[in-house]
Amino acid sequence: MAAMVLAATGLLRGSGSWGRSRLRFGAPAYRQFSSGGAYPSIPLSSPLPGVPKPVFATVDGQEKFETRVTTLENGLRVASQNKFGQFCTVGILINSGSRYEAKYLSGIAHFLEKLAFSSTDRFDSKDEILLTLEKHGGICDCQTSRDTTMYAVSADSKGLDTVVGLLADVVLHPRLTDEEIELTRMAVRFELEDLGMRPDPEPLLTEMIHEAAYRENTVGLHRFCPTENIAKIDRSVLHSYLRNYYTPDRMVLAGVGVGHEQLVECARKYLLGTRPAWGSGAAVHVDGSVAQYTGGIVKLERDMSSVSLGPTPFPELTHIMIGLESCSFLEGDFLPFAVLNMMMGGGGSFSAGGPGKGMFTRLYLNVLNRHHWMYNATSYHHSYEDTGLLCIHASADPRQVREMVEIITREFVLMAGTVDVAPDAQAQRPWLTGPAAPRHVGSSRTGARTRVPCVGRRTLNHCATREAPILPF
Repeated sequence: MAAMVLAATGLLRGSGSWGRSRLRFGAPAYRQFSSGGAYPSIPLSSPLPGVPKPVFATVDGQEKFETRVTTLENGLRVASQNKFGQFCTVGILINSGSRYEAKYLSGIAHFLEKLAFSSTDRFDSKDEILLTLEKHGGICDCQTSRDTTMYAVSADSKGLDTVVGLLADVVLHPRLTDEEIELTRMAVRFELEDLGMRPDPEPLLTEMIHEAAYRENTVGLHRFCPTENIAKIDRSVLHSYLRNYYTPDRMVLAGVGVGHEQLVECARKYLLGTRPAWGSGAAVHVDGSVAQYTGGIVKLERDMSSVSLGPTPFPELTHIMIGLESCSFLEGDFLPFAVLNMMMGGGGSFSAGGPGKGMFTRLYLNVLNRHHWMYNATSYHHSYEDTGLLCIHASADPRQVREMVEIITREFVLMAGTVDVAPDAQAQRPWLTGPAAPRHVGSSRTGARTRVPCVGRRTLNHCATREAPILPF
């Protein structure tokens, strides 16, 4: 012990080789620390003179758990949640997507997603849009699902007027030039090729389970653009679709981290009385079909022998996804289904896991822990305004497909049984504290970004009034 202490002392004094090398490069630079001489008589418990008084967030009643909604004269709804924080997220959500393409070429929504934030009447290029957002620390994104299209921007709250004006221009005044459409065709082709070669089968399985459950109707229509339609979609086809589905009564301007009155003022300024690029004619071909659950089986065989993530060949696996119809997100059973989905959980057999990542969920305990040959067992819940799907995705060696199907089917049967309070409470905790929980408070940029889709989708399908009702989302 004495030798160890002496060695440490010699090192601190700079003796030996370390000391010689230090002398070779000159004397070390010492950092100057404040001694507190400027305020010698002020204790740490008292504020310093001349320093601005800090402003802390305050909560009045239940305001942080509420969503305010106002409907403008043209039918567009404005929804907001006022959260304390520097950044806000604002998005325009539209009732459009692949489920409304029965009378159009399949893949239009996919095209519009790739064309988002391109040149507009005010901005000559996408680079100009990004430079404008950078002035406010902003980022942008467009996401298209089967029933909703969302254009969103996350930026500093002080740039709200610029953000809403930019969103309005991107949604209502896109140029859709020939060059941009050709670049989009190339992007769609690349994405389809990547989808066919990707080792992760989840996106393709999700597409197939919807096709099987709702054969040739609504949410069962293709979300990705078929290869044969890529060359057929042009500016006139896109304008025909936009004229019917990008109307104010099918839109919601949703914001988190902003004041409601300020957001309504910006909406009136940029989204009221504006003539879109495709004209202001009345919509005549709006699809109001209700999802019809048909059930069925869809199979696909692919050669993955040439796909590898490294020197080791990718294992030969069979992937299945079994699903049952659940409920829409407007029904009272939506929350129980969401908790059931978290309770089933699961994941990959090589996932590190942890509380909430699958270690204590039923699929992990009952499937992956007991059957070593299973590579994956994961639960998914897809919910829409008129239907829903509860699915389980599993992966195993092709020689054990029969056992895999039997095991997953048994887990569906056990869902109707009793609930073990101790293990299942671990699985329920992430849902009860997650971004969709009723009492979740997110003041950061990430929290705001996760709340905007929830607020927007619920408002899109909520009864509209001209007041500002308080919705407990």
